[in-house]
Amino acid sequence: MNIFDKIAHHYDSPKQLALANIITTEIQKKLGNVTEATLLDYGCGTGLIGLEIAAGFKEILFVDPSEEMIRIVDQKIEQTKRTNATTLVGSFSKENTFELTADMIVVSLVLLHVPDTIGLLTSLYQTLNHGGRILVVDFDKNEKISHDKVHNGFVQVELRKQFEEVGFRSVTSETFYQGANLFMNQDASMFIVSAEK
Repeated sequence: MNIFDKIAHHYDSPKQLALANIITTEIQKKLGNVTEATLLDYGCGTGLIGLEIAAGFKEILFVDPSEEMIRIVDQKIEQTKRTNATTLVGSFSKENTFELTADMIVVSLVLLHVPDTIGLLTSLYQTLNHGGRILVVDFDKNEKISHDKVHNGFVQVELRKQFEEVGFRSVTSETFYQGANLFMNQDASMFIVSAEK
């Protein structure tokens, strides 16, 4: 069983909600006018971020490898009677882009779980419409963290280089939040990368 299937039903904890709120606020600052745009929320979890920003978009697609997470998103979409939202269970990779396209992609705290960062960025680049934008939120590198299944964060300058290697342009990043016990019970800071195709 997927670890995220196991944690899906108690994922929306007060701590997780607070973190999602901080990230959503930062993402909203960078959205601009999106009324005619389509959004892909990849690695959406229980939809905490995508559902908060969904109203501004023409349509939004929630994609996550965890069936349980998507089941919860489906329930939330139904409860909120959101008509511009759809869901899909699956994971992007070099070999798989689901032949989807989007004007904007949001990827929040997902890269740290992905062994092949370049592979994921490549497939997301292919999914993005020309002139589209991607916003990626993740943790700055933290040497105190060691886990065989999770990156211990990222060095922004190295990650920006990976974005450029894949073909993204106008790649910028900045740290926007620092907090206690944020990442594997360690103090950590989060950054946001913005890039265009």
